[in-house]
Formats: sequence, C-alpha cells, structure tokens
Amino acid sequence: MGQIKIILFALTLLLSPGLLAAESRASAITAVPTVSLNADSIRERLLQARPGLPILSIEASPLAGFWDVKLPGGQTLFVSANGENFIVGELFAITDNNFVNISEQGRDRERKQLLADIDSKDMVIFKASTGEPKAVVTVFTDIDCGYCRKLHQEVPEMNRRGIEVRYLAYPRSGIGSPSYDKLVSVWCADNPQMALTLSKGGSDLPVRTCANAVAAQYQLGAEMGVSGTPSLVFEDGRMQAGYLPVDQLAVVLGLN
Repeated sequence: MGQIKIILFALTLLLSPGLLAAESRASAITAVPTVSLNADSIRERLLQARPGLPILSIEASPLAGFWDVKLPGGQTLFVSANGENFIVGELFAITDNNFVNISEQGRDRERKQLLADIDSKDMVIFKASTGEPKAVVTVFTDIDCGYCRKLHQEVPEMNRRGIEVRYLAYPRSGIGSPSYDKLVSVWCADNPQMALTLSKGGSDLPVRTCANAVAAQYQLGAEMGVSGTPSLVFEDGRMQAGYLPVDQLAVVLGLN
C-alpha cells in the first residue's frame, strides 16, 4: 500500500471482563517502551499475568512498536514491545481514499488456510449442477437453526447456479448437546446429504455414532470467529454471518 499511516480503532472489547479489568495504579501504563522483548518473552509475560491465556500465535505487528498476539475467535491483542501494555481493537490502514481493515484481512487469510486444511471427506457437500463449480461456499450449520433450514431450502438453486455448498458442523448449544447428537447422526449416516436434508426438514433420524469431525469442526468454527449459524465462509476467507438469499449471495460471489 506504499506509505501507509496506521491507526488503531479500539472497538468493543471481546475478551472476558476479568482479562481487561482496569488497574487502579497510575503506574500501570507505560507511555514509552524502553526495552523490546522477543516473541517468547512476550508470551511468558502474558502467561505470567494471566496463566492459561489461549495464545494461538505471536507475530510482529504492522503497528510499529507492537506485537500481534492472536487469541481464539479472531481476537488480537496489540502488545507493546516492552510487554507492559496491550490494546484490543481493529487495526486500520489510512490510504489516499479509504480506511482498510488490516485486522480483518489477516483473519481472512487465516480462515482461507484453515479451510484448505480440511479434508473434503469430513464435509457434507452439495455439488454444483454445472459440473465444475463457479464458486464454493463453506457453511457452518446447526440442525435446529431456523435460518440454517431456510438457507438449505435454497441449496438446490445455488447448485443450479454453479455454487458448491460445503457444510461444516457447528452445534450452537455445544458439544454433547441434542443438536450435537443430531449432527453426529447426520455425519455418520450412509448418505449424509440425504440425512442432512431430512433432519433440516424436521425428520427424526436414527441415532448413529462413528468416528466423526463434528467436535473438531465446532472448535474450528470458534477459532474462526463463528458466533452463530449459519456462517458462510467464501473461498478468499471472507466470512458472512447469517443467512443470505440466493440472489444476494450470487451478487456477493460475483455471479450476476
């Protein structure tokens, strides 16, 4: 982007209240970092302050003098180089004519890579009727979600328009819930596509168990930042939370 100025929007804090509890001591904030710690030292510093903090990665930040510390759910801590302070928010670049959300671009890249690592045999796939798909949409779904059912009713039309739909399981009530058990029965069925369609239509399926990816996909969704269903992830890693009618989806995918 050439010469880009960086700004940080401190948005709604997504971490637990305890993590972000304000310190009353005036000395809690250090204005100017006096030392620069490496990534291992930053990790050690954070875990010392908050044992068990689920750190996914620590990388150099586009924001000078900070580290990007990635947490589950797409959350990022911008930690000062001296390890004394951090900011939670979205990082934007100021271009000549717009603001560009660098944080979201990073999450897009991460989601794209995570999707690429999934074995297609662990998905329930409805292939495009046109042969080679014009677009692929990955959908985190729940059996009992009303808008998931509404979206599934439009899958045949999506397929007709050349959109391949790849389902991943996301039981909103969590692992071990009735929704989880229903998804396991679908993923373990002899014909998962038919089983998913029947289950979303309200049919009670025979209880089935097998080695399956439902729990892993639920955890993957949480890592990607899925908070509800349906959640659609496009091939470039962009995520759309919620239902989109097929006509709007086609526009988003550039098929109109």
